[in-house]
Amino acid sequence: MTATYQTRGDVAVITLDNPPVNGLGYDSRVGVVTGLERALDDAAVKAVVITGAGKAFSGGADIREFGTPKAIAEPNLLSVILALEASSKPVVAAVHSVAMGGGLELALGCHYRVTAPGAQIAMPEVKIGLIPGAGGTQRLPRVLGLETALNMIVKGDPVSSEVLARLPGQKLFDRVIEGDLLDGAIAFAREVADKRPLPLVRHLKVEHLDAQAYLQFARNTVGAMAKNYPAPPKCVDAVAASTTMKFDDGLNHERELFVNLMLTPECKALRHAFMAERATTKIPDVPADTPVREVKKLAVIGAGTMGGGIAMNFLNAGIPVVMLETKQEALDRGVATIRKNYEAQVKKGKLKADKYEQRMALLGTTLDYAALKDADMVIEAVFEDMAVKEQVFKALDEVMKPGAILATNTSTLDVNRIAAFTKRPQDVIGTHFFSPANVMKLLEVVRGEKTAKDVLATVMALGKKIRKTCVVSGVCDGFIGNRMIEQYSRQAGFLLEEGCTPQQVDKAVERFGFAMGPFRMGDLAGNDVGWYIRKRRYVEKPNLRYSKTADLLCEMGRFGQKTQAGWYDYVAGKRDAIPSRLVEDMIVKHRAELGITPRKISDEEIVQRLVYALVNEGARIVEEGIALRASDIDMVYLTGYGFPLHRGGPMNYADTVGLFNVVQAMKRFAKNPHDDANFWQPAPLLARLAAEGKTFS
Repeated sequence: MTATYQTRGDVAVITLDNPPVNGLGYDSRVGVVTGLERALDDAAVKAVVITGAGKAFSGGADIREFGTPKAIAEPNLLSVILALEASSKPVVAAVHSVAMGGGLELALGCHYRVTAPGAQIAMPEVKIGLIPGAGGTQRLPRVLGLETALNMIVKGDPVSSEVLARLPGQKLFDRVIEGDLLDGAIAFAREVADKRPLPLVRHLKVEHLDAQAYLQFARNTVGAMAKNYPAPPKCVDAVAASTTMKFDDGLNHERELFVNLMLTPECKALRHAFMAERATTKIPDVPADTPVREVKKLAVIGAGTMGGGIAMNFLNAGIPVVMLETKQEALDRGVATIRKNYEAQVKKGKLKADKYEQRMALLGTTLDYAALKDADMVIEAVFEDMAVKEQVFKALDEVMKPGAILATNTSTLDVNRIAAFTKRPQDVIGTHFFSPANVMKLLEVVRGEKTAKDVLATVMALGKKIRKTCVVSGVCDGFIGNRMIEQYSRQAGFLLEEGCTPQQVDKAVERFGFAMGPFRMGDLAGNDVGWYIRKRRYVEKPNLRYSKTADLLCEMGRFGQKTQAGWYDYVAGKRDAIPSRLVEDMIVKHRAELGITPRKISDEEIVQRLVYALVNEGARIVEEGIALRASDIDMVYLTGYGFPLHRGGPMNYADTVGLFNVVQAMKRFAKNPHDDANFWQPAPLLARLAAEGKTFS
């Protein structure tokens, strides 16, 4: 049962019990209605309390039922709320921990609401491209006022129950209960058991001095900020209905907007991302109950930008870190950078001064490997060179205690080779952080062929603790993200040779929705990083063709923002990318040397070649088992590479376009004499799915 029924004297208690967040799935909805009917039929029951078991009142819809007939089967949530409103006995919602989305709408359908302090209250539907669909846009403004309700619905962020309970004139909560919530709710239910008429939120008026003027201001503001997302403006439209329409007409208007949004590609993409993020934690041969190793102390090798950023993640989570370097000056620089980062947060009010000092107190430094002997895990973040990695891992193998986890932050190198430098390959794993490591959400967890299951489970759990989106990758050159971005970058280079400028390519991709085009991204990351990798590729893969423009750029010493010159020119202290005449002349000269007559290339072709390059390589990665599923690739690109969220990631975007159409475009690109015809042969998985009319999802 996902909803239980019991009586406490003259009060019936209906408890949602559908872990982890008491989602309002079909069985839960039936349980609420059935429990209510029992209470109404029992003459001894004077009032009803609805609450949630465990760590939530209710987190809303049960995501496990998304897309199934159960999601819309009667009683749907609207029907459940109507039943609560129609109850002849008072119904009290006892809210605690989490009341979000449909869970909050359920509470708003009750006659009364009491809450425990610290409950997180939200209408987060906008984050998956929707608006509340069970009366939330009509009821929340009636209990919190127009401005507070609209802000909550448009932003989707949680607000604590005690903050809301303190708002002047609020009618969301009738009482904040300290101590045992259920006991307090039952006592409150007895207080109101005989009061009539029973209060209904639908009978309240939306309070505001000048609603229409405020709504026009909101439309202008939200419209400017929403850009590629249709849901936020529709939130305003739905809430506006609460000020001008009769309640039931407002409900119908909300429902119409909700259903229309459900069909938009943006909503489908956001729902895909929501589900994909949860899927990343599921590893077929590593059950959820796999025992994990204790990590109470962490070591980081390297105090550079990456090492310092990695250390900050763990300091933020309250885990002591010892940082090792070869020279004291390097350690001092690393610690100074960490301090500077924290001080910037304190200055902006994002971090309290005492928290900053607590975190810094957890940081230790050393020049001696022997000082790492008590650490439960070590993460190596040194120069991307196999000989350097070998030195480090042999030293770690000597000093680290048995059972300690040895992790490498390599972005491209063979984790199996690195593991072989030790006598404990089962304890070695890849933890590929993205720069800046203390900010970027993605963590590629690279599973070596001998990595123990409990090591993988431990690192996945630790990643969650430091608030990363962890995606498991097998071992290959570049893992998931960098292996794919190489093909994207190759296409960008070929486009320059064929007639594009760096700014034309960047602008086309940024209009598509990327945070940054390939050339601005190269300048930010450092063009010398790619140059170093290409030099290795020329030896390892002599038949793989690259445009020479990037090498010529580096030979000019133009490594990007750090040298104030890359694909663009830069002014000290500013991030503005200024088109460079010098670079354009270099490209024109190189094009002439190749004997290529430049042609006009459309933005559509630019986007297709770059994005479909990701898709084709992604399909190979899935087929090889490097990625567990196509949606994992989408999460890598959404959280680590600036792929537009409203498109759901490269694999989801390909599904949206239609895999048949993707393959047809690839066949056209293969005929281009200046491109790589071999690369544009569709990956076997992509070709098979397209032929069968299927999708990656």
